[in-house]
Amino acid sequence: MLADLDTPCLVLDAVRMRSNIARLKGRLAPLGVALRPHLKTPKCIEMARELMATPQGPATVSTLKEAEQFAAAGVRDILYAVCIAPNKLERASALRAKGVGLMLVVDSIEAARAVANHARAKGDAIPVLIEIDSDGHRSGVQPGDPVLVELGRTLQAGGTVLRGVMTHVGASYDSRGTSALEAIAEQERAAAVRSAEVLRAGGFPCPIVSVGSTPTTHFAKRLDGVTEVRAGVFVFFDLVQAGIGICTANDIALPVLATVIGHQKDKGWILTDGGWMAMSRDRGTAKQAIDWGYGMVCDVAGRPYQDFMMIDASQEDGILALREGSKASLPDLRVGSQVRVLSNHACATGAQHDRYHVVDGGPAVVAEWPRFGGW
Repeated sequence: MLADLDTPCLVLDAVRMRSNIARLKGRLAPLGVALRPHLKTPKCIEMARELMATPQGPATVSTLKEAEQFAAAGVRDILYAVCIAPNKLERASALRAKGVGLMLVVDSIEAARAVANHARAKGDAIPVLIEIDSDGHRSGVQPGDPVLVELGRTLQAGGTVLRGVMTHVGASYDSRGTSALEAIAEQERAAAVRSAEVLRAGGFPCPIVSVGSTPTTHFAKRLDGVTEVRAGVFVFFDLVQAGIGICTANDIALPVLATVIGHQKDKGWILTDGGWMAMSRDRGTAKQAIDWGYGMVCDVAGRPYQDFMMIDASQEDGILALREGSKASLPDLRVGSQVRVLSNHACATGAQHDRYHVVDGGPAVVAEWPRFGGW
C-alpha cells in the first residue's frame, strides 16, 4: 500500500501510463510510421517492454549504459541517438560483437573518420545515421548541406553502412498553440526528408528517416518521407508538457510521493520530506505561462489541489503553499499525511530514484520496477 512506503519515492500510475502509450500509438498508426521509443526517460526493462513493438526493439537510447542494460534484457535493435565520441567506440563495438544491432550517429567529418577507421580495424560494418540540425537547437548538419554527401563518402570508404538521417527538434518545447506546434513538426519533417533526398541524389541509400520529440509526434499533421519517430517522455508526461498543451495534469503518470513533516502556519507553509533531491532542480515551468515551482501538489489519490504547489525546496525539505494571490483554502494536511507531487520534468525527476512503485488505479502497490542510472 502507498501508506506503507518510505517517502519520498517515485510512484508510477500504470493506468495513466498505458493510456499515454495507447494514445501515441493510435496517433501514429494512420500516419504510417513506426515508433522507436526513447528509453532514456524510463530506464527500466519492464517499461521498455510496454513501449517497444517487440521484445527485441526497436529502441532509442541516449547513453551506452542504457544500450548495455537493454541489450542484456534481449533488446537488439538499438539507436544510440547521440553523436558518438571516439573514446566510446570500443564499448559500442563490444555490444555489436554480442549480436546487438547498435546504430551510431555522427554529424562531422572528424567523427565519421573515427567511426570509419574503427570499423575498418574491427572488420565491422557499423551502421551509422547522420544527425540533422532542424532547429538550431543542438548538434547536427544543416538540412540539405552538401557536406552530407562528403560524410556519406567518408563512412562508405571505411566500410561502415550509412543507414540514413535522424533529427530532434528540441525547439518544439518553446512552441505554444496548435498552429505553432504543427509548424515546428513540419519543419522537423521537412529538414530530415530534404537531407535524405540529398544523400540519395549523391548515390547513397537512406532507408531510415528518423524524427521525433513528444510535442512534434503529437502534433505532426503528416509524416510523408519519414520512416520512424522517436519520443520518450510521452509515457509519463509532466508539467512542462502540460504547459505546452500536449497533455493535462490528469495524464501525468509519475508523481513523487511525499509525507508532511511540519507546518509554518504564519507563513502558510506545509513542509514535506521531499525536497529537490526527490523532485530534481528542474524548473522548466518557470519559462511558461503558469509556473508550478518545483511541482503541482495532489492528494494521495492523485487529485490536484487548487493552486497548491511546491514553492521552494531544500535538499530534503519541500515547502508547499498556495500560489500567490490565490483565493483557495490551504488543504488540511496533518503531520504524517501523504501527497503526490507532479514534477516539471519526468526525466530529471526519475533520475533521482532507483525504482518505480507501480499502482493500478488504487492505493495498492502492485509491483516494484527497478530503474538504473549512470553512463
